[in-house]
Amino acid sequence: MKHRVIPNLARYISQKQQGPGLEDFISAAVSGTDITDWDRPLVRKSSAERLRIPRWLKTEMPSGKNYRKLKNTLSTLKLSTVCEEARCPNIGECWGGGEGHVSTATIMILGDTCTRGCRFCSVKTAKAPPPPDPEEPINTAKAVTEWGVDYIVLTSVDRDDLPDQGASHIAETIQTIKKMTPSILVECLSPDFRGDNNSLDKVINSGLEVFAHNIETVKSLQRHVRDPRANYKQSMTVLRTAKVLSKKKVLTKSSIMLGLGETDEEVRQTMQDLRDNGVDCLTLGQYMQPTKRHLRVEEYVTPEKFEHWERVGNELGFLYTASGPLVRSSYRAGELYIKNIIQSRSNGTQT
Repeated sequence: MKHRVIPNLARYISQKQQGPGLEDFISAAVSGTDITDWDRPLVRKSSAERLRIPRWLKTEMPSGKNYRKLKNTLSTLKLSTVCEEARCPNIGECWGGGEGHVSTATIMILGDTCTRGCRFCSVKTAKAPPPPDPEEPINTAKAVTEWGVDYIVLTSVDRDDLPDQGASHIAETIQTIKKMTPSILVECLSPDFRGDNNSLDKVINSGLEVFAHNIETVKSLQRHVRDPRANYKQSMTVLRTAKVLSKKKVLTKSSIMLGLGETDEEVRQTMQDLRDNGVDCLTLGQYMQPTKRHLRVEEYVTPEKFEHWERVGNELGFLYTASGPLVRSSYRAGELYIKNIIQSRSNGTQT
């Protein structure tokens, strides 16, 4: 019996445990989304099967002066980003800027360690993470000002260990950004604060323009996918309450991951439930397994199917629906459209 020789066994094992990294999403020549010549399975048939990442999920290698500058700024100010922590395949597009765009990142505040352990997320977890950095609000504002952006997305880990789940810290960060750059539009991808309205009110009335909270998946998969402290009803209530607390002045937004084993009927019902709870904007994207320890991909949803869900979103009345394999809740192209919605409302015109 012949044995396969592995020159660097330690590195091989490490790579296998980590799951797909950025290199798995990189293609030297990214072209089109036609699936007619893709002959590999898109749906997992057995528990032992592992699906191959299809071509339409490949992106270009992140590089360039803007990319390096932004990375250095984040490092110098000791800031974390969900782009890195969640291994986002769009990091090159956002950090690298490009024609007509400035570089930007989704800054993750309240540290880089979450008190919850959702089975889809690669962010570090602990029961008692380090205390929030008191300099984080001002450092975040400095970074945003240096980048020169007019729309910024903040997100945060869950901090169930803090008295108000970190709401005061999030609100202070938003207020500091607004004080330093009054014209900037702020979107906050927020935790659920365990359904506490006082904590939610602090964030909603901190000066932000967009409040985002992700439902993540359909109702039947919530316990399988999310931490037990998060649930479908609580997330829907948070989104509905956000509208009430803001007196409908703040846009609300949510996101659904596809490819976890949901049915079409369940996806449509989730979209309908989000609209019924006043959500204005929706993103749908492909779930990607961040490491071998996380949930496996049950299905790679085709670009055509994502186009179908965008049409459904428009029919249901969302102001904006972004739906595509590489779309994430913090989606650059979406930010540009949402910015136009906000500006149109401020001017008293229709979008």
